[in-house]
Amino acid sequence: MANRRRFDDETPYARRGRLTEHERARLAALREDAYEPEIPGDRYSTWDTGERGPRPYPDWLVTELAAVDTELGVLKAGKEADVHLLRRGLPDGSRACLLAAKRYRSNEHRQFHRDASYLEGRRMRRSRETRAMANRTSFGRNLIAEQWAVAEFGYLCRLWTVGLPVPYPVQRNGTELLLEFLGEEDGTAAPRLEQLRPDPDELESLWFQARRALELLAGEGLAHGDLSPYNVLVHRGRLVLIDLPQVVDLFANPAGPEFLARDAANLARWFTARGLDVDVPSLTSELSERAGLR
Repeated sequence: MANRRRFDDETPYARRGRLTEHERARLAALREDAYEPEIPGDRYSTWDTGERGPRPYPDWLVTELAAVDTELGVLKAGKEADVHLLRRGLPDGSRACLLAAKRYRSNEHRQFHRDASYLEGRRMRRSRETRAMANRTSFGRNLIAEQWAVAEFGYLCRLWTVGLPVPYPVQRNGTELLLEFLGEEDGTAAPRLEQLRPDPDELESLWFQARRALELLAGEGLAHGDLSPYNVLVHRGRLVLIDLPQVVDLFANPAGPEFLARDAANLARWFTARGLDVDVPSLTSELSERAGLR
């Protein structure tokens, strides 16, 4: 266990990510004779840069390097990151897919107001970086932003691989994550759990899925860390967890058991308010046992 690779350790991708903008400019210059995007704001596919998601790649994902990414608008504006809708397609229109582009904000707007407790148990290898993060210097805030992005992408890859209901993580370039878009072909995003008013049968089905997701997370020794009906989507009857930069290692973080209990209680509260009988203490106890905390 002591030698197990941690997804939030510094990786070569973390260092290379800071050069992403430079690399994009260089690649665009190399390709400008091959194709000129017609719509302002378009960019060439970044599939050949950064860190890619787990194999096998989904059939719906456009991986051709000739593809162009087109901005379609903002899906969600957040305190630490904004999520944009992006269309990746071939210039001839033969193939296309919709992606959610999650972009951690620039230094002057970045808040990261909750990060102290979540970052417990994560570490940087250089003491200078650790001090900069603790002191919230400009350099330190940039490191925190990148650590959030690296951590979220790493955990998404891990959770997708073991069967958790999360969006497929397409790629990471610096502090931008490209994720599977959960919604309709016209760009309408899947609703959050909080928005739904399910009938009794639907409620039972959603709770079965929610409980299974909590069990799988606990079995990995993890907690979502900020779970609520607002960061759970329901796409065509399927419950999907989103917003995972703050995933908590239940053993490395001293407050791990508290995060586990809070996640369970927050999610169960929504279901009990709609008439489902959920024994929260029993649920928390079972999750703790599954995680190996007892």
